[in-house]
Amino acid sequence: MAESTGASTGLSDAMRDRMALALDVDDLVEANRLARQLRPWFGVAKIGLELFTAAGPDAINSMLDLGYDVFLDLKLHDIPTTVRKSAGVAGALGVTYLTMHASGGPAMLRAGVEGFLESAHRAGLPTPTALAITVLTSDSDAPAHIVPNRLRLAVEAGCGGIVCAASDLVDVRQMAPRTMRVVPGIRAVGAERHDQPKAVTPAEAIDAGADLLVVGRAVTIADDPVAAAAALFAELD
Repeated sequence: MAESTGASTGLSDAMRDRMALALDVDDLVEANRLARQLRPWFGVAKIGLELFTAAGPDAINSMLDLGYDVFLDLKLHDIPTTVRKSAGVAGALGVTYLTMHASGGPAMLRAGVEGFLESAHRAGLPTPTALAITVLTSDSDAPAHIVPNRLRLAVEAGCGGIVCAASDLVDVRQMAPRTMRVVPGIRAVGAERHDQPKAVTPAEAIDAGADLLVVGRAVTIADDPVAAAAALFAELD
C-alpha cells in the first residue's frame, strides 16, 4: 500500500487501517458526511446502536460503499441461539468486526463466533473478527479480576479480539498475545474526556499494544472535524 504524505492527506494506509471512526449519530446523512470528510484518517467505520437503530443495514452498506471496513458495535448479549442468528446476519452483510458482551458467557460467545464466521464464509467474504467486550470504559469501578476472567472466556469461545481500556493492555498481551486488542476512548492531550475516564492519546494506545483504536467525539463533535483529526493524529505522521 502506498503511504500518504503530510497531515493534510491523512495517515498512511497501514496506520489508517488501525483507526475506527465511531459514528455515534442518529442520522445516516450525517454519518455519511463525517465518513467522507474523515476518510483520510480512518479505515474502519464503527456503527453502534444509535446509528443502527436509525438506519439498520443501510448504514453498513453505505460505509462499505465508501471503502470502509465495518465495525458493528451492537454488544450482543442474549441467549446463544439469538446471538448466533444475529451474528450470522452481520457476517452475511460484510461486517468485519462485531462486538458481544463477554459477560454473556462461553456458550453465547461461541454461538456468536460460529454464526458470524459461518455466514461470512458462505457469502464468500474474508474471515471476520468477533470481539468480546470485557468492561465498558465508562465503568471505572470494575474489580481488577473482571477483565482477566472475561478475557479467558473470550479466548476459550474463539473470539478473535477483545475490547478493553488501554490500562488493561499489558495484562491482555501477557495472557493472550495473539488476541486482537481494540481500545476505545481515544482523546487528544488535555481534551475533554466526556464519559471515558480511561481515555488515552493515539500514541499512548499504540505504545501500550493496541491494534485498533476507536475515535469518536474527539473528532465528530468538533467545530472542524478535519482539523481535529489532523491535530489528533499529528504525532503519528
